[in-house]
Amino acid sequence: MTAFDTARVHAHAVLRVRGLALAAAALPAAVAVVLLAGRFTGRLGAPGASDAAAWDAVRWVVCAVAAGTLLVAGLAARAYRRAVPPQTPAIPLERAQAPELYRLIGELADRLEVPAPSAIALTPDCDSWLEDVPPARRAPGGAHEPPAPVLVIGSPFLWWMRAGELRALLAPVVAGTAASADPDIASARRFLRGLDASLDAAAPGPAGAAAPAAPRTGRRGSAALTDRITRRLLGACRGHSAELERAVAGWASEQARSVDYGLRIAAQEQVGLAYAGWDRLLTRVALPAWRLGRHPAHLNAGVVAALTELSRRDRLADGYGSRLGDRPACDLLEEPGAVDEAVSLLAAELFFGRPASGSWRELDWADYPAEVVDAGWRARAAALQSALDRLAPQARPGSPTLTRLLVRLAEGDGEQLAASLAAQLARTTAPAPLLEPVRTGRDLLVDHVTAMVCCAAADTAGATPGLDWLDGPVLLIGGVRRTDLAGPVAQAVEQGQDGPLRIWLDAADVRLEKPVRL
Repeated sequence: MTAFDTARVHAHAVLRVRGLALAAAALPAAVAVVLLAGRFTGRLGAPGASDAAAWDAVRWVVCAVAAGTLLVAGLAARAYRRAVPPQTPAIPLERAQAPELYRLIGELADRLEVPAPSAIALTPDCDSWLEDVPPARRAPGGAHEPPAPVLVIGSPFLWWMRAGELRALLAPVVAGTAASADPDIASARRFLRGLDASLDAAAPGPAGAAAPAAPRTGRRGSAALTDRITRRLLGACRGHSAELERAVAGWASEQARSVDYGLRIAAQEQVGLAYAGWDRLLTRVALPAWRLGRHPAHLNAGVVAALTELSRRDRLADGYGSRLGDRPACDLLEEPGAVDEAVSLLAAELFFGRPASGSWRELDWADYPAEVVDAGWRARAAALQSALDRLAPQARPGSPTLTRLLVRLAEGDGEQLAASLAAQLARTTAPAPLLEPVRTGRDLLVDHVTAMVCCAAADTAGATPGLDWLDGPVLLIGGVRRTDLAGPVAQAVEQGQDGPLRIWLDAADVRLEKPVRL
């Protein structure tokens, strides 16, 4: 038995669970029909017979059970019909926007002898999969068979991978369309998705994917009963569902061995590298911009710059740089820049949410140092000055100088300052979903003191803000990145020892007594 046959066996098992549920719902009604027919034909409890009263009582009980069962079944069926499985946020890619990419995928499907995906979409994530077309998007009337699924491609793959690598990487994914075209497997999947969606259609996973269904709390009456039935059905199908998908994945992988198998092994190495570069770009580079209401318009181009920089720095990545002479997969798009802008905006909304201002302002990488790095330093320095002022509420607000800050730290006010700063940020700053690390008050204080020092260096020592593709905002003095500031700042914050930081500031010609521009 092939893996595909195994998948169909498990699909049939899921459909048998559905059939048994339907039979259980219809059985009381069928018995009620038999009893009523017996009454009217005089075969069961005919009028005047000695057992007529007993049969009438049985008929009333069975009819009541049948009515209740049909009512519950109807409510459950309505919940399944109305439930819409969550769709992963993605940017639809029309054929006119990427004719070469569609041609590549079509040729790949022909070579694998499977149906071609009905459409292509891009998502700001390092993954690729097939997603069924929701009923609302299907063409009305006509074919009874559901359309082929949509191929969702992680956008970093298009910009970092070469065209041949992308084709090799997508071969097992495209091969999975054969399972979606099988009526039994497709029917079993629709049944399972309906059950999942009816429990909690609004429970997205980390990247917008459907999360495992969980029971709702606070549901009562018929809704609670429907949820209980749904959980029972899911429990009965869970093992078969997992084995079905495992068998489909195994079959698709086996089918794809005939297409660029050697190149796929090399492409898999690029997947891990792309994931690491994408994650670092989002957390170190994009997140500071998102906090200020700016969204970098070309994140995918940025991940290429970040991974190219990694290839330059890391001797283990030397071989990756030689790939850059081959044709990148993003060349398969008609207007890569416009697509990158759309995906970048989706990434901001997906990973961060809406900005405090209510709308995003687009940002070019050339403007990042001035509009993100410098602006971020000034904002954190202003927050630090507000925290300093709150430590002495009776006094007039002090001048925003490094002298005032260092005196406070040397006097041992670091803990109070950190607590005040953390409380202030908790009130004014919303955490970014998925990306925001857990930070202590001391971590926040180190970050804000560093920003204050950078502002002073820019104002008095000719320093400039800079962008490092792997580390994000950096301080440049004389055009050279300074990486030796973290230690002295940590000593001043954590131990109250401001001597090392004063030595660093003196060596950099930073004037401590001059007010920082906030």
